[in-house]
Amino acid sequence: MAEQTKLPLGKMLIQKGVISEDQLRIALIEQKRSSEPLGKLLITLGFVTEATVRMALSENLKQESADLSSLVVDAIALKLIPKEVARRYRVFPIVYERQTDNLILAMADTSNIVALDQISAMLVKGITISTVLVNESDISRAIDQYYGFELSIDGILHEIETGEVNYQSMASPSDEYSQPMVRLIDALLADAVQNGASDIHFEPEQSFLRIRYRIDGILRQIRSLHKSYWPAMAVRLKVISNMNIAESRAPQDGRITIRFSGRQIDFRASAQPTTHGENVVLRVLDRQKGIVPLDSLGLAERELNLLKLMIARPDGVILVTGPTGSGKTTTLYSIINHINTESVNIMTLEDPVEYPMNMIRQTSVNESVKLGFADGIRSMMRQDPDIILVGEIRDRETAEMAFAAAMTGHQVYSTLHTNSAIGSLPRLLDIGVLPDIMAGNIIGIIAQRLVRKLCPHCKQTVAADDIERRLLGLQPDEPPVNICHAAGCERCAHQGYKGRLAIMELLKMTPELDELTSRRASLRELKGAARAGGFHTLVDDGLRRVRDGTTTLEEVARVVDLTDRLA
Repeated sequence: MAEQTKLPLGKMLIQKGVISEDQLRIALIEQKRSSEPLGKLLITLGFVTEATVRMALSENLKQESADLSSLVVDAIALKLIPKEVARRYRVFPIVYERQTDNLILAMADTSNIVALDQISAMLVKGITISTVLVNESDISRAIDQYYGFELSIDGILHEIETGEVNYQSMASPSDEYSQPMVRLIDALLADAVQNGASDIHFEPEQSFLRIRYRIDGILRQIRSLHKSYWPAMAVRLKVISNMNIAESRAPQDGRITIRFSGRQIDFRASAQPTTHGENVVLRVLDRQKGIVPLDSLGLAERELNLLKLMIARPDGVILVTGPTGSGKTTTLYSIINHINTESVNIMTLEDPVEYPMNMIRQTSVNESVKLGFADGIRSMMRQDPDIILVGEIRDRETAEMAFAAAMTGHQVYSTLHTNSAIGSLPRLLDIGVLPDIMAGNIIGIIAQRLVRKLCPHCKQTVAADDIERRLLGLQPDEPPVNICHAAGCERCAHQGYKGRLAIMELLKMTPELDELTSRRASLRELKGAARAGGFHTLVDDGLRRVRDGTTTLEEVARVVDLTDRLA
């Protein structure tokens, strides 16, 4: 198939209705006089903005583009390209991806083969280059702003220790990058994202500040700093998250948006007064990780097909349950993303909106204007929705509104805090939902936990001992079975684990379960009926992952109760 011909920039901008024929004619006359690129002349003449030209070129060249505003710079990437080289070839190093040995370069002209060849020859052998398209003025600004400053955490700390920090300038927007405290916060945020942290904790103690990252669900202490650093750090965190810097006695919430590795990353900030000062926790909201394809959730084939069947039903309630931090939101977003098409109107009510998504109408609950979950569902019903996502069912009124929406022909998704899928039924009864309303209106319930994955580089395979065999459900006369244990190496920071995966149980409601629910059957009866219908528990799914060498028995035992297997 012949490659699609690229439109000249001028014609493309006319087709998009950005400039007129007259404006293009003026720019072409100017181009004959000065031999400047057409895009640059259109900007100089004031006909278009740099962002418009960049987006048009990006589309025409099938080349990814980026915006360097609110950028967090990778110190290693900056050291790979000297300032003179960056200026000469109009490039700016955005990030160095250690795992793939790939350097992402921002360029004003991504088709400049000479510049790419020269830079490639200058780099250490084995480093590859990826390019993104960026405005030329943004590159010049970034070179002036970021080169010549210390960007490593240790270097910035040394700079602070040997020089005075101007506290008043922390809130000042002018030349703020020259302040080491500004760079320290940026370096810590970048370091947390690179290490795959889901939360960053700034915890003041009596004489020092503790900084911890939550990585793969486990908190790890990263640094301890002198207590004197914390006032300026707290002010900077409050400034960039739009909190009140004068208020330190009341809890506050905020949001930070930065660009890192060429993608946007949001942080949800929370400040809480404690005995030793304000405690600040940042939740990392990385959209790239937050929404995964349905097929990548790690479900067994039977469970994946069952989930697709549940999603296909036009009306009813689908619940996702589990404790805080068990990945419920990620699963919900993945399901919503799977069914997100032009033919359906999807509306969400969240506390707060975590991952903005295209074509979906998302609303944050706001108690100050009396927009709670129940009132929000009531108003959303007037917006002609097909699918409604409610962040959490936490009281009777919200539950009743969610079921009312399901009974009037809508598909409703929500989360609930329970220990198991079957445990959601008595929990809803406890909230106050009538059993005959629950029966027939619940499509299914997903319960999940997150377990750490074994590091593939250092995991050790050993024969299962007697207790491990009993936990796996093996009989004494069955042949030996090998399972994997955690070891620890440089690649996993000597943890033995790297990354996480969800173990899930899917309970699809059947006529038998509906009948048992309507007559308030005991948990034991409900479990028996579910098992008879082929229901696989969290323990079953966890042990499946132990058998295939993805995780360990210790890790599964950390999130689910395995003691019943030894009875």
